[in-house]
Amino acid sequence: MDATKLMLAANDVEATPFEIPGARGGHFRIQILNEDTARGVVTTIVHLPPGGTIPAHFHNAGPEMHYVLEGDLIEAGETLGPGTFLTHAPGVVHGPHESRNGAKVLTVQQWQSHHGSFDFHPAEGRGQSASDGLPPDPTAANTNRGDAEAATG
Repeated sequence: MDATKLMLAANDVEATPFEIPGARGGHFRIQILNEDTARGVVTTIVHLPPGGTIPAHFHNAGPEMHYVLEGDLIEAGETLGPGTFLTHAPGVVHGPHESRNGAKVLTVQQWQSHHGSFDFHPAEGRGQSASDGLPPDPTAANTNRGDAEAATG
């Protein structure tokens, strides 16, 4: 078998209990499809139970992407259905993630989990970004009018 490649059927991967700091509303489960960055991106399927809530949080180690496979995912109050994709840059607060009827969400990160231990930081008391020490997002709107505009007069 190729040590740099992994191919499997997600249905063959058992969904195991998943403890998420601050989560409430039922039992969360996770299918870890890949957590070895040598074999590609870190990939999981997170199972949110009906009525489940994951609190607003952020990740410092890298971006995170979500693709709703089944059910309803409520992201910061907006209901998203199957086929919806969303992504979050490192340090950006996202969530809370909720589900009324349960959901399965494919989650992809470029950073390594360590045997189920993820880079997860509750965002209690934080604003929309927890980017202490991160470079500014070059695609973000510029609210400082004193830089480039001042240089051009």
